[in-house]
Amino acid sequence: MPIRLATRAIIVQDDRLLIVNAWADPKNPLWCAPGGGAEMHSSLPNNLAREVHEETGLTVSVGPPCLVNEYHEEATGFHQVEIFFRCKVLAGELRDDWEDPEKVVTRRCWVTAEELATLPHKPGSLGDVAFNRDFGYDPLEPLAR
Repeated sequence: MPIRLATRAIIVQDDRLLIVNAWADPKNPLWCAPGGGAEMHSSLPNNLAREVHEETGLTVSVGPPCLVNEYHEEATGFHQVEIFFRCKVLAGELRDDWEDPEKVVTRRCWVTAEELATLPHKPGSLGDVAFNRDFGYDPLEPLAR
């Protein structure tokens, strides 16, 4: 199975980070940054802007990379490399009635660093990079479901 490339957005506004549910199953409490798989023949920033809009309804400008993270699951052969970019909201607002066309993201919210620390989320360095560090690299973090 080839390595999957994904992009994710670090969007901090008013000292709050935007997060979305990581799995379509509402029983799974895992949260992550918005984003998803990169499509061929589209730049990473364009892929990310598209994914953020699909999942949240927000239009963003994509800034510099700030985190590279790798997930792996040896049992299934899954290996994903994610590149996180700092982004700013240009237009839109979170709405409860927004529907992700892929039906994966059904919950989205803004959280403080303290609130994020109490929620199950991936990657483990998400809060540190969003609120404290300029750049991070997490090699081969195990995938949790």
